[in-house]
Parts: sequence; C-alpha cells; structure tokens
Amino acid sequence: MVELSDEFYDNIKSGFIEKSIDSSGEFIPRLLTNEKSEGVKVLSSIIAELNTCEEFWFSVAFLTNGGLQTLVNTFKELQNHQIKGKILVSQYLNFTQPEALKRLLKFENIELRINTNENFHSKGYLFKKGGYYNLIVGSSNLTASALSTNKELNLKVSAKDESYIIQKALLEFSTDFKNSTIVDIDYINRYQLEYENGKRFQSEYLFKQIEINPAGTKVITPNLMQVEALANLKKLRVEGKNKALLISATGTGKTYLSAFDAKEFNPKRLLFVVHRANIAQAAMETFIRVFGIQKEMGFYSGSRKEVEKDFIFSTIQTISRDEHLNVFPRDHFDYVIIDESHRAGADSYQKIVNYFNPKFLLGMTATPERTDGFDVFSLYGHNIAYEIRLQKALEIEILSPFHYFGVTDLTINGQEVEEKSDFNLLTSDERVNRIIEQSQFYSCDDGNIRGLVFCSKVEEAKELSTQFTKRGFRSIALSGESSEDQRNEAIDRLESDDLTDKIDYIFTVDIFNEGIDIPRVNQVIMLRPTQSAIIFVQQLGRGLRKAEGKEYLTVIDFIGNYTNNFLIPIALFGDTSYNKDNLRKLIAGGSNQIPGTSTINFDKISKEKIYAAIDQSNFSLKKDLIKDYDLLKYKIGYYPMMMDFLQHGSRDPFLYVEYAGSYFHFVSSIEPDIAGKLTADQLAILKLYSTEVNNAKRVEESELLYILLTKSEVKISEFVKLIYGKYGFVPTIETMVSVISNLNFYFINKRNSIKELGSKDLVEQNGEIISSSGFFIQQLKNTTFYRYLLDSVYYGISSFDKTFELSKYLDGFLLHHKYSRKDICRILNWDKNEESTMYGYSIKYNTCPIFVNYHKEDNIAASTKFEDKFINSSHFLWFSKPRRNMESKDVSAIKNHNDSLRLSLFIKKSNGEGTDFYYMGDVKPIDKSFEVTTILDDHGNSVSVVKVIFKLNQPVEDSLYDYLTK
Repeated sequence: MVELSDEFYDNIKSGFIEKSIDSSGEFIPRLLTNEKSEGVKVLSSIIAELNTCEEFWFSVAFLTNGGLQTLVNTFKELQNHQIKGKILVSQYLNFTQPEALKRLLKFENIELRINTNENFHSKGYLFKKGGYYNLIVGSSNLTASALSTNKELNLKVSAKDESYIIQKALLEFSTDFKNSTIVDIDYINRYQLEYENGKRFQSEYLFKQIEINPAGTKVITPNLMQVEALANLKKLRVEGKNKALLISATGTGKTYLSAFDAKEFNPKRLLFVVHRANIAQAAMETFIRVFGIQKEMGFYSGSRKEVEKDFIFSTIQTISRDEHLNVFPRDHFDYVIIDESHRAGADSYQKIVNYFNPKFLLGMTATPERTDGFDVFSLYGHNIAYEIRLQKALEIEILSPFHYFGVTDLTINGQEVEEKSDFNLLTSDERVNRIIEQSQFYSCDDGNIRGLVFCSKVEEAKELSTQFTKRGFRSIALSGESSEDQRNEAIDRLESDDLTDKIDYIFTVDIFNEGIDIPRVNQVIMLRPTQSAIIFVQQLGRGLRKAEGKEYLTVIDFIGNYTNNFLIPIALFGDTSYNKDNLRKLIAGGSNQIPGTSTINFDKISKEKIYAAIDQSNFSLKKDLIKDYDLLKYKIGYYPMMMDFLQHGSRDPFLYVEYAGSYFHFVSSIEPDIAGKLTADQLAILKLYSTEVNNAKRVEESELLYILLTKSEVKISEFVKLIYGKYGFVPTIETMVSVISNLNFYFINKRNSIKELGSKDLVEQNGEIISSSGFFIQQLKNTTFYRYLLDSVYYGISSFDKTFELSKYLDGFLLHHKYSRKDICRILNWDKNEESTMYGYSIKYNTCPIFVNYHKEDNIAASTKFEDKFINSSHFLWFSKPRRNMESKDVSAIKNHNDSLRLSLFIKKSNGEGTDFYYMGDVKPIDKSFEVTTILDDHGNSVSVVKVIFKLNQPVEDSLYDYLTK
C-alpha cells in the first residue's frame, strides 16, 4: 500500500523546497483564495475538507447567517454520519449574528461556544484525517463574502498527528474553547439585545439608485448594466435604428433603464404598456423619480383615462381595445415602451405595435424565448440593445444572492413523487410535514420567513395552504381565479412588518411567474417538476430583487422522479448548450460554478436523480434542434451557422452534427433553398470533416485545415511555429504524420465514401510543403461547400480554444476532459482506429491507454467485475485482465515500463453516461504494489489476475473525484 510518510516527504519537498520535485499533490501546502475569473472559492476547499474529515474545529471571529447557509447542507450530512466538530466564534464588535447561533445550535454533532474577549479575532479551520490533520489559517471568517468573493489569503498545510504545528494548533484551540462561553438559548436571548442595540446597519444596494449631490437635491444615476445598455441604445439610434429589444433578468432595473433612455431621447409624448395595472402604477412612479416635474405623468386604465398627459402608462387590456386605441393618432407618441415583450405574439400586443408609429420603439423582457414559435425579435428589427441574464446580474451584484437547496421529494410506501402523482400523495400529511421540516431547517436570512411556494395544481396549492394554516403558519393560496385586489393584499401582508397581520407563505401555481414585484420574499419553495428552464428562472426571479435588510434568498427545490430534472442545471447555471458533459461538470462543481456568494447544494439522492436524467435524455431530438435553430434564426435575422450558436450561448451545434452527420445536412433538411447545393462527394467530405476532424478533441487538424482553406499551402516549420505561438506546445513529427493521415481519412478508413477521390488525397505533402490537392481545390470552388466547411473548422478551433489550458495539456490530452476510444487512438498517433478491439487496456506503439468503467453494472460478465477504485485522489487500485500473472507479457510491460511505455488512465462513471472517458492523466505503477490474486469467472472458477496501485501524475480535482466515486 501507499506509505503515508513517503507521500508527506515528497509533498513537503515539492511545496517548500522545489515545485518540480515529483509528488502526488495531496498533502502539498496550498494558498486558498477566491478567484472569480477561475471559478475558485475558499468555500469549496472548506466543504471538501469537511466531507472527508473524521472531526473538525473552527475558530473564527465572525459568523453570519449567510456564512452558515453556505455550509448548512454539509453540516447536515456530517450530523447524519455522526462526524463531530467544535465551533468557536467571537462577540467582537457584536458582528456575529444571533440567528446564525440559533441555527447552529440545532446541530447535535457540533459544540458551540463564543469568546467574549474583545481582542479575539482568529480565523482557523482544523480537520482530522486518519493519521494526519489539515490546517487552514488566514483571513477568512465564516461569512458568505469571506468564503466566496472577498480578497482573502489562507494557507492550507497538512501535518501528522504528533507534529509540532498540529499539537500547537490543538492546544491553542482547546485552550480558547475551554475559556469561552457555552452558547445556549439563554445566552442567545441576552446577546440578541446587545446585538440589536449595537447594530448600525448600513448597506448600499444598486437598486437604490439615489445619490445626494453637493446642493442637497436627489440625483438618480444608472447602475453599471444601465450605463452599458444606454450607450448601446444611443449607438443604435445613431445608426438609424428606430426600435430595439432589451433582454434583462428580473430585478436588474429594466424600468429605470427605460426612463433613463427616455430622458436621453426626450420625447414629447411617451406610452408605456404593461399587462397589469399595479405594474403600470409602479412604472409611472419610477419615471416620476427620474423626470421629476419635467413631464406630466398620466394613467390610462380602469376608471382613469388621463389622455392629455405627456407620458401615459397603460395596461394592454385597456389600450389594445379599438375604442381606446383610436383615441390616439398613430403618430401621437414619440416613444413607445412595451414591457414583457415576450408576450408580443398575442393579438392585443400586435395591435399596439402595428397601430402606433413612434420615432422609437423599445421592447423589454427577461425571457424573449417563446414556446409557441413566435418571432419576437423581428418586431424589433433584430436590434438587441443589451442582454443581461441571471448569471451576469449575479456577477455584477445587482440581484440578491441566493442559496439553492435541491432536496429529495417524499417517498411513501415506495411511491415517489413524479409528474403524474395523484392529489392525495402531493398533499399527504407526510409530505406537508416534510415541506415544513425542510423549510424550517433551511430557513431564511433573518429567521422571519416571507415565502412564495410554487405548486403543480391549483387544488394542491389550496390544500397545502390549509394544511400549513392548521399547523400554525399564516398562509394564503392564490390562483388565476384570484382578483387583482386579492393578489395585492396578499403581497402587502407577506411584506408587512406588522406581525399581527403578516403572513408567512403564499401558495400559487403560475400567476407569479413574471411581472410582479415582491422584493422582501426571502424563501422560495418549488413543489413542481421543472418543465421549462425559462419558467424556473422566472419563479426563482421572484425572490431575487434586493430589499433593505435582505441578505440573501433561500430556494428549496423538492426534486421528485421527474423526467426533466436535467433542466435544473440549465436554469441555475445558464448553460443552454445541452452538452451532457458540461451539465455534469456544473452539477459536480456546484457553488464554484455560480458567481458571487450564491451557492448550489443538492442532497445525494437528488443529485443522482439529475445525473440520471442527464444520462437518459436525448438532447438531439429533431423537434428540439429545430426549435433552437428557429429561435436563433429569429434572434439574429438570418440562417445561423455553427459559430452563431457559440457566440450567442445557444445549444451546442455539435449536437446537429451528431444528429445529421454535418451541420449542413441538418440545415438543408429544413431550409428548401439550401438543399441540393452540394454534390454527393462534397456532402461526404463535409460529413467526415465535421464528425472526425472538427470535434474539438485535437486542434492540429482543424488549424491546418483552416490554413489550407484560406492560403492553400503552408510549410511544416511555419505550421509548427504557429501552433507553438498560439498554444504553447510543439506538435511532434508523429503527430504531423497522424494529422495528415486523418485529413485524408486513412485513420478511419472511410475514403471510399468519396466516390471521385480514388487514390488521390485531399491534403498533400511534398517535402516541407503541405498543400490542398487539385481535387480538393476544385471542391472548394463551390461557395456553399466552402462556407459550411470553414464554419465547421471555426467551430472545432473555437471549441478547443474555449477549454484549452496549457497547464492541463499533457501530450495531446486535456486533463479531466472526455474522449472516445476513437479520439484516444487518434491523439496517441495510432495508424488506424482500433476502438472496436480496445477492451480494458491495449499496448501499442509504446502507449497503453487504460479504460475503467468505475461503477460496474450487475449484468456484466463476472470476469470483468474488477474492484478498480481510487484509494485517494492520487492513487488508483487497478486490476489486469483475467488469467494474468507476473510473467504475462502485458503485465511485465507495465511493471518494467521505465518511462518507455506511456500509461494513460481513462475513467467513466458508468455506461449510463455514454461511451466517452475522462482523461485522468498518465500514471506510474508502484513497484512493490504488484500482487497476483484471483477473481471468479462466469462459471464460478477462480482465475488469476494481477492488481497494482497506480500513482497519478496529477491528483484528481475534488468535484470530479466526488462525481466518479460517490
């Protein structure tokens, strides 16, 4: 087995003496920081330590509810596994929040104390791990910003139990803990008074766009997003455009932006159209704040018909009726604003747009994508003034941060909640109790819940509200049947500070998905399957507006046995590529993948449900491909190419290649004027280059093909220089031979699909010169063929560039990226594709790719059920093929490789995730770990097998390690 002492010594030397010294990296000292550009947070390191410790100690000056919320799911898991810990906080400056102490006190596995010494300002975390400890000391308190966004410096070191540093750390902690006050309810009640009396709460929110100028008057100024959008609107008008669409996430200040732009435009008359009277009233109040008394504001809805005013705010239901529309001449308004423009496909909105002829038309929406196929973008001339989605808004901190918790929905008598669950299961006592239990556990920022609950059915919402009320909560159910007054009253009561009138929850189905402001909502509960990523974001957005005193939003998503669970990561992370590997990485990466102090948390079962949904879903259904193709076509105003999908963050266009053979094949199947423009040979070439070359797994082919398409020829030395200049590595002679072979389709042996090719090549080499053949040049004269092939090349290069990191590039492979067996043969420069014969491992050309299916299926042959597994993130236990011993040729080659045989480890979690494997890096066998043992074959007979421990040249990153092993 691996000797701990050897590992420590290697890591100490690598960490403190010379970084080039070979070490596993598991115990190497590390500097922990929050790096937004790299998606790295101190939080992830703390969680990783907690998830693998036997005991833990925290000693921090400050504890906030937001900081606790980032770790509460982890503490819950530790309690379930009876992992104990001690947490010591400080009363310094009365900064530690009483609500956080109350919640932390509920964990039976955690001892909690507080130091009342005003000089106590420590920040240390200690984790026991078998025969050693990991110690983190530095600047991070237990607050959300310190763990996720602030500039922090923390040092993590590993040391053995009896080392000086650990003994000293334990002594310091135990002494401080012993001399501190035990936290109980009585203490918290006393401290609460001190906290409130000493509280000096000052915060600046971007939604409060008010500054005081030297003259003492109020000046309203745009936020960062609005400044950029206003510049874009001005630029569009300079270019002669008279309409534009603003795409902006809920809560980012669309109405203020429209007011700022109207002030810049200075219309004589303006019309603002919304779909509800209370929103029209709120919009008018916003414009009053911006314009003051410069313009007279009027309301045109219900009984108020203030026609003579300069700026009119109206509901679509009123203004779209002929008797009201005809009150105004077509050119009456200089500036027209349509809020919630994704509704513009409705007849009422169409009447408005078609009737009025303003000098400028502005549409505003958070979600322009429509499910009915209507082209919203063409209404605004495909002029997008600005686009800010949820993730960008979180990054620039104009929305409230949120903490999302995906929890497993109820199972009663083996019956799980699913799309077709009957009413009795959805409203059973067991489910109601579980909802309340989770709601109380995850709570909210200040302990005073103002919750919005989204249900599947109206009857469910009503019954759950009744059940909550019976259990002592104040709640109301609202549906489409509820009047405007009933809705407004419920919202007022949810936000009320009068505890005799305030309600705790509003239960609803779909009426609060959009167009409603409830800034003080601090808890959103989702009790329905996610059928649309758009609706998910709309419902999440109900709680993302900032409000004074609101620290964060808590989101509790009850995840049942739903087919569309894969939509959850799409909605949360904003990744609409429908690339399965991307979605798995997002789920595995969790909070690291979301900007700011927001966090993403799943319990084990709900996470597995999402992975299963990703595995089982077909993301290449033609109807879905057409839908996203049409949507992008509407957005940009022309037939999109593959690169348009990348540039607009849409579906990964390689899904079209996988479905049809090439992107052109797909487009020509739905656009009649494109079909028939290529010959059979051109179609074949385009298909092979699209699938076998430009798949972003190796870039050299695509880069060479780009040069040949644009310059016809290149010297090998110039090409090698180009690759080195752009990527920092030098293609070998063997790689160049492989690249040219692959561009001529010898590697895949499919040349016969190009009928006129015969013995000719597409790419020729004459000494130092690589050039396009005459046959290839002739094909490129077809402009459609040339355009689509060049687009495919652009895609291959751009996709590779997006994921390329030189530090993770290891002789052709990117560490922890996925490859098929065919990709691996090609990148290892094998002459032919031998994927069909590569089982387990294969030794050829001084290379030995090793393939492991980590979680074996029950129905596979007994002789292949090896117990391959990670010992830790740097060591892997591996088994040879059956009927092998130490004298077997393959075992002997691996044991005596002496760096002449490249051993590369590839792992996939299970067959359910597809045929591709993660490249885990190259490995070296530990000589003394070789051992002959036995395994049962399919007939129950014992056969010999050799097991060995491989040392990975680079340790596995935490998120991937957890994904593969758990």
